[in-house]
Amino acid sequence: MTTTQKTGGQLVVDMLRSLGVEYVYGVVGGQTLAITDAIIDAPDIEFIHTRHENAAAVMMDAYGRLTGKPAACISTTGPGATNLITGVGGAYRDSSPGFVITCNNNGENIHKDDAQNADHVELIKPLVKYSRLVAHASSIKQAMEEAYINAVTGNPGPVHLDFARDTIEGTVEDPPAVPTVHPSRSWVSERPSTNPVALARVTETVLDAERPVIWLGNGGNRAHASEEVLVLAEALALPVVTTFNGIGAVPTTHPLVFGAVSRMGTALSQRILEESDLVLALGNSLNAVSTGRWKLKLPQVVQVDVDPTMIGRYYSELTDGLVADLGSFSRDLLVAVGSRAEQAKASRRQWIHDLTAARNTWWEHSTPAEENPKSPLSPADVVRALREVSPEDTLLIPDAGNPGVWSFLWDITQPGTYMKPVGFGNMGFALPSAIATTLVDPERPILALIGDGSLGMSLGELETLARVGGNVCIVVLNDASYGNIRQEQELHFDGRTIGVDFDPVNFGIVAQGMGVAGEVIGNLSDLRRRVEESFGAKKPVVLDVPIDRDANAWTYPAFVKKETTIPDLVEQK
Repeated sequence: MTTTQKTGGQLVVDMLRSLGVEYVYGVVGGQTLAITDAIIDAPDIEFIHTRHENAAAVMMDAYGRLTGKPAACISTTGPGATNLITGVGGAYRDSSPGFVITCNNNGENIHKDDAQNADHVELIKPLVKYSRLVAHASSIKQAMEEAYINAVTGNPGPVHLDFARDTIEGTVEDPPAVPTVHPSRSWVSERPSTNPVALARVTETVLDAERPVIWLGNGGNRAHASEEVLVLAEALALPVVTTFNGIGAVPTTHPLVFGAVSRMGTALSQRILEESDLVLALGNSLNAVSTGRWKLKLPQVVQVDVDPTMIGRYYSELTDGLVADLGSFSRDLLVAVGSRAEQAKASRRQWIHDLTAARNTWWEHSTPAEENPKSPLSPADVVRALREVSPEDTLLIPDAGNPGVWSFLWDITQPGTYMKPVGFGNMGFALPSAIATTLVDPERPILALIGDGSLGMSLGELETLARVGGNVCIVVLNDASYGNIRQEQELHFDGRTIGVDFDPVNFGIVAQGMGVAGEVIGNLSDLRRRVEESFGAKKPVVLDVPIDRDANAWTYPAFVKKETTIPDLVEQK
């Protein structure tokens, strides 16, 4: 009887297909070839080669954020694997699922002085949910199944498999049958329902509060619970603020959504928390970025999360917890409140009225002073102008640093149209993310807002963008520096700076040299026109915008916490 034979690399690819992986991003090397060669015969998996492994890891992260499903990144041993780590950390800290595949030396030579030797498991393990060496072909299927379940269930995240070279190059005798669609894909997306006893307790807490507020975290993005959360907010007249990582979970244009709270949030959103007597922390870990390293004083907290270890981790003595999916919790709480909702809503009508008036005042603070100011432009004016001419469904991808802070001024009209690195704050995020997301939907408009410092860290991927194509507009906020850190130095070290300034770079010309249309833009009128043209042509473009170095995100009036009350803001109008 003839036995079907295949290599371990072919079995790995069979399992990726079975588990629904559509993209593998990476840089090939000798140790990867048994897997990457097998991808050639897998028409439903596309391999995207990058200029640097970090970009491959970021692309895996972006795909996971956008779709909720894992893609994969792959590298060879040693420096290939270490180059992945920063991007993997971003996926881990922001709860994005994905397969991290490293390919090691032959099993007998791992931990010996072989070429490019490194202990990949020990290096990567702190920044993934699951990590293991696969040194036997008989373990490939089970290891990938276990990794997949870890990546997608509960609080999602990246998982790591390190394959010995002889494991993937050798022949697998009597290979296990691999289903076309793995059965686990049918249940991994299920989330815990609300516990009735805990729900009854929390319901009374919410109804007893005079000024409860929903503080929505990144769990809102991962749960795709925008509609359910907003229906709850509307029924009970609950103002909604988000964490920095929760931006995009709900539209900022909704009447009850009042912006983000973080170390650089807004005066309005910070004041709402201060005036509240109950915080519904939904999918919100109450981490350092959100709470000013836990110096923020909070009232009573009801914390809802799919991960029970997040509940009460901080502010424990103030916290009542409930393990549940955010959508399920929002629906169940509304049912439990029942006819009492109207009375609760009426009692908060004046508070919501005051907040709405204050929000209108807040927005006026960021209105451009001139119709068409000249270069160098205020980054606030740039963001407002970009929003005016970008389609409603544009996916905004701000990079780490100042672009993310200035993006507070971008109106989000649809959930799932915003993506930013927060927990790890890894620079060089926006360009690879734009490439990954345009692969998913080449027609969708994507605007990457990048500082010149971050673009310098990912510049090689402009060639990848040229090769892939897509409806991608790259806007470079160019102040010839690591602007966020320079401004912090100026603020806290008597204007003294070190290690933050660059010589001028014309990124328009650089982009042209790498196959992408590009130019320098000096005024808002030209910027609006070129962005509209870019999205109309549906081809990549880089627009280099020199910005005012004195426009400091740390001291910008709309972002600075004021020692006034909400009514005071309205009266100052």
